Amino acid sequence: MISFPEVTNFIKMIKNLPYLCFIFLIYSCSNPKTNVDLILTGGNVFDGSGTTPIQKTVVVRNDSIVDLINTWEEKYTCKKVIDVSGYTVSPGFIDPHTHAFDDLSSKGKNANLNFLMQGVTTVVTGNDGGGPVKIAEVFEKWETQGIGINAGLLVGHGTVRRLAMGMRDKKPNEEELETMKAFVKSAMEEGALGLSSGLYYAPGSYAETAEVIALAKVAAEYQGIYDTHLRDESSYNIGLEAAVKEAVIIATKAAIPLHISHIKCLGADVWGKSKQIISFIDSCRNTGLNITANQYPYRASGTNVISALFPRWSQAGGPDVFLDRLQDAPTRSKIYAAITENIRKRGGTTSLLITRYEDHIIVGLNLQQVAINWQLSPEDAALKIAENGNARLASFNMQATDIKNFMQKKWVVSGSDGSTGHPRKYGTFPRKLQKYVLEEKILSLEEFIHRSSALTAEIFGISNRGQIKKGYKADLIVFKPENFKEKADFQQPEQYAEGIHLLVLNGKIVIENGIYTGELAGAIIRNQQLKKID
Repeated sequence: MISFPEVTNFIKMIKNLPYLCFIFLIYSCSNPKTNVDLILTGGNVFDGSGTTPIQKTVVVRNDSIVDLINTWEEKYTCKKVIDVSGYTVSPGFIDPHTHAFDDLSSKGKNANLNFLMQGVTTVVTGNDGGGPVKIAEVFEKWETQGIGINAGLLVGHGTVRRLAMGMRDKKPNEEELETMKAFVKSAMEEGALGLSSGLYYAPGSYAETAEVIALAKVAAEYQGIYDTHLRDESSYNIGLEAAVKEAVIIATKAAIPLHISHIKCLGADVWGKSKQIISFIDSCRNTGLNITANQYPYRASGTNVISALFPRWSQAGGPDVFLDRLQDAPTRSKIYAAITENIRKRGGTTSLLITRYEDHIIVGLNLQQVAINWQLSPEDAALKIAENGNARLASFNMQATDIKNFMQKKWVVSGSDGSTGHPRKYGTFPRKLQKYVLEEKILSLEEFIHRSSALTAEIFGISNRGQIKKGYKADLIVFKPENFKEKADFQQPEQYAEGIHLLVLNGKIVIENGIYTGELAGAIIRNQQLKKID
């Protein structure tokens, strides 16, 4: 039986119901839930800064990270909530040195799956002095056709030199130098991240230091970076140590940050010199110079037969003049002798593996095996290859100790230098994690992620990527480190890596459950400082 007080309280509640509803309505309106596009919950979040992981929910709306939160249900509504418990959540990796330009510019390859499957969400290309001059035209093409990965460009010293003065081995006159400077200025204003050089390669090898300084000064006016393939990584001309010092002189006189691409000790003459190089760079950094480098985790470099074995003077004037020199008996004899010496420097004929050539029979053979196959000397085999269009080459010329010494430095980041015929194009990042983090413990997982994401973004002035942070672009990868593996090798270099469970690019899911979704979600990475510094 209901008591009188209970009836009284019920009547009061009924009378107050409109008031209570009003209060609830006010509360609901003042605390509305925000609709978002993607929520990743339960994962171990490595934010890219190098600190230990945290368990946070990552909230994505449109193309950006809008929150890192413990409990999301009271604040957000979302149709796509993914439980990533037991997984590592990391910023997408950033590769500072790639040869992705042709793939990005091709409709058939512009998804760049070789990078996406490695967890790479942003690449820099135009390296080694080969970057384009008409940056705006390239960006327009990429935006029109779509690209599968974020991409930025460097303007190439070799390109501007060739456009201004061809393949001549000479010092530019005043007019030619001004033309080169104008090319760099235009490229920087159109969004180039900086100036790249390949002073080991023709025609960059024909340039004196002062020429490069003059061009680097132009890039510096737009807060660009100077990214260089050193004039010598071995003992081919001025030597490794002198080449590093030249790069520092260029950066110092141009007042520009220096980034040494794929730092290494290449060949028998410089094996073991990593400690001297590191000591010199550390001393320069201690004076305030901004010097960094990238490195790929392989003993073998990737190049071609002509670049590796033929003297630079033989290439002056371009391909036709080069071939004419090969037909001149006295000149051919000098080239033959240079090839012999360069084979020695690279560790011998068995250290030189052919990875691409029109005659597929010799692909996968070293130069010694090719010579036996053709019944020629190794030098004559190299000459035959050069006369028939050149060949890609994997050159096993580095020592494990030097690789590890460089890798442990806080100013060295991950970079693939990804080129055709070398597994680094498909496997750099998982290889580094498996071999040097999990197996040899040269780096911690936090260090590996930091030097593959946030630090690289900082070096190249990419302000809103490389970290899992509120307001940053949603470039995210989800994986289990023990399952993230390189599948490519030197016999089958074009095998996709495995182990990326989920990849989010600019807020869009590009890989889900290890499978590419078909999204071309890449964006253009432009120089943040488009106005000239006064």
